Formats: sequence, C-alpha cells, structure tokens
Amino acid sequence: MQLVTVKMSEIYVKGLDTLVDIGMYPSRSEAIRVAIRDLLRRELWPVDGSPINMETEKE
Repeated sequence: MQLVTVKMSEIYVKGLDTLVDIGMYPSRSEAIRVAIRDLLRRELWPVDGSPINMETEKE
C-alpha cells in the first residue's frame, strides 16, 4: 500500500472517529479505504465494479 496524506475538515475527522468508536471500522484508514473503494465503484467502475482496462478502451 502507498501512504497518502490528506487534509480534511474537523467534522469529517470527528465522523470517522465516531465510526471507529462504535465499532463499524477498526481504524480511520480502513473507513477511508472503504469510502474510496465505494466511490470508485460508483463513479469510475460502474459496470463490473473493477478497474477499467484503459488499453482495451483505446482500441
């Protein structure tokens, strides 16, 4: 995995901490990974939920 540093509003950090505190996620990092995965599946990979093969699309 790669380390990615982000800045976010305090309200988002508090929300992440709440999700961790109530046991929905083991860590902030895991909650963020799940959120990004779901965003990419919805916005970028809507057909089959996986990364698009850019080389195939160019042909």
